[in-house]
Amino acid sequence: MTSPATNGPAVSIEGVSKRFRLLQDRQSTVKSMVVNRSRRSRYTELWALENVSFDIAAGTSYGLIGHNGSGKSTLLKCMARILTPDKGTISVNGRLSSLLELGAGFHPELSGRENVYLNGSILGMSKRDVASRFDDIVEFASLERFIDAPVRNYSSGMYVRLGFAVAINLEPEILLVDEIMAVGDEAFQRRCMEQFARLKERGCTVVVVSHNLTQVRSFCDEVAWLDTGQLRGTGPAGVMIDRYLDALESPHGAEQHRSGPIVSVDLVGPDGDPLEAVTAGAAATFRIRWRPDEVDGPVNIALGLYSGALRLAGVNSSASGLGPEITSRGQLDYSIDHLSLAPGTYRLAVALHDETMRQVHQRLDPALVFDVAGGTGGDTAGHLHLGGRWG
Repeated sequence: MTSPATNGPAVSIEGVSKRFRLLQDRQSTVKSMVVNRSRRSRYTELWALENVSFDIAAGTSYGLIGHNGSGKSTLLKCMARILTPDKGTISVNGRLSSLLELGAGFHPELSGRENVYLNGSILGMSKRDVASRFDDIVEFASLERFIDAPVRNYSSGMYVRLGFAVAINLEPEILLVDEIMAVGDEAFQRRCMEQFARLKERGCTVVVVSHNLTQVRSFCDEVAWLDTGQLRGTGPAGVMIDRYLDALESPHGAEQHRSGPIVSVDLVGPDGDPLEAVTAGAAATFRIRWRPDEVDGPVNIALGLYSGALRLAGVNSSASGLGPEITSRGQLDYSIDHLSLAPGTYRLAVALHDETMRQVHQRLDPALVFDVAGGTGGDTAGHLHLGGRWG
């Protein structure tokens, strides 16, 4: 096979558009299906991508950035030929592997060992290829003790690590990665990044979708910024990420992409009134309000706290043990007794998920930009307010 480096770009995207149809008349019961069987279903059209064009040079690490719903994952699936564009073409020059849905081919009743061979065959590896790399796959996933146990007994982290280890050992010429650069614990993440670096040194083209802008900035050479299906620009990673963050933190950018069930996101004081600033180390409450009639079933809420491109913390209500009754309230508070942030400006991202955390009803980033004023602890650097005392 001719090397991609000598035969033009690794991936060429020309005028790509992708449309989805969203049903408006959802039949939830057998009776409604029978009564309305003669009625033509109504739907709205959503263009997830609109006339997107750019090239990805062979041997580069390329990032796709943008808010949820911007079209990043749709474009990656079009590159992987999981989806077919409605308009335009995508040319891929090289042997391609994708890390989009890790472990999608695993059978829960089979052991990890059996699933390695099964998933390897799905990804195009021969039995001999899998056998020659089996020990490396198991070591990479840190599953030596559990490789002969059924994967139904695996934790979600073990499951994803095994799928990642199988896929990345294909040694592709082009690798597509979607939101999995932070799987596993810190040691596994470090091994992942080291493996990505080795692939890059070998001349592999890596295309990454991630909301972790710190990793994208450090790992990627070039970045494409997508916004509601349209290409806002391409260029060096640092330049494009700064442009993206500037747009998010501008007053106009903070009001974008607010169509959806979320009504408001506020930082509130003890009296429930919204605040623009809070004192370091003081109590703080983030209040999220949404329209319950615009979501189907129970919801979970995820919060992400950022300073520029750095993600400081992430929490979600699925771990709180709250029941589905929160859906009918249309309001949920996240209260903090001592806000351990140093003075500065921060932004809060909010995502309203379904009960399974698989569907996003709406995501706002930023949902809220707020200031932390100086407290009494004397912290002068970094992002954390330690609140300690000298003595």
